Amino acid sequence: MTSDEAGQPELDALVRLLDLEQIETDIFRGQSHSTPIQRVFGGQVAGQALVAAGRTVDPQRAVHSLHSYFIRPGDTTKPILYEVDRVRDGQSFSVRRVVAVQDGKTIFTLSASFQLEQDGIEHQPTMPPVPMPEDLPTLEERFRERPEIYELLLRRKHPIDRRYVDGPSWDRSPTDRSGVQSLWIRANGTLPDDPLLHVCVLTYASDLTLLDTVLVQHGVSHDTHQISMASLDHAMWFVRPVRMDEWVLYSMKSPAARGGRGFATGRFFSRDGLYLGSVAQEGMIRVR
Repeated sequence: MTSDEAGQPELDALVRLLDLEQIETDIFRGQSHSTPIQRVFGGQVAGQALVAAGRTVDPQRAVHSLHSYFIRPGDTTKPILYEVDRVRDGQSFSVRRVVAVQDGKTIFTLSASFQLEQDGIEHQPTMPPVPMPEDLPTLEERFRERPEIYELLLRRKHPIDRRYVDGPSWDRSPTDRSGVQSLWIRANGTLPDDPLLHVCVLTYASDLTLLDTVLVQHGVSHDTHQISMASLDHAMWFVRPVRMDEWVLYSMKSPAARGGRGFATGRFFSRDGLYLGSVAQEGMIRVR
């Protein structure tokens, strides 16, 4: 069995998670993965909110940016309602605002803009020089000689295959304070041909590692320090269509941290060097 085949059930579960139930015009309901801490993963609520927004827009208009705020922690044991406001539909652009609600309280807000494909001037940054994903170990291969981690990885298959260039932030040397983190990401299986779904899976995946990049800058990890972290906001810009069942390079860095907050940015590239988009996030980070 290949790694893709092994991860397909988890990927299918993520696709079901992003397939929201429409319960009224512009109102959708989503469920959550259960977790030991019963707090909804930020990438999940961001991905679901983008699904809700996208389902009220002409499919010919692709999302090109989103801006969101995490307001309250979500409860994984309860459904989330996504209420969409159709702010504007212009000749080229559509704007949507989404409010995610649990127990009558707003837990998350998202604004997203969609655009018809148009011609224009073009330029892009150069992809960082990194090994190709086939030349990097899977997480299971990386930790095969460390049974406590290896067995956990085998038990908890993940919908996103991650190939780290320098290793996960939580396993880096305390002397490594480069403040840079790069990994290849790809859906751990096959996805349907739905452009909105692929963008929403990228949105989900973008929240897995970004804030950890702040910790790399200071040589701290969850293994060596007591760390409390929570996303505060999350913004993304989509420059080209993306297929998340193909490899995407996720290159991250942290420009600054202060006042119990950390700021990190990331860029996405296809394996042939095309710039796909960017992400920025600020989060609460308290290290004891």
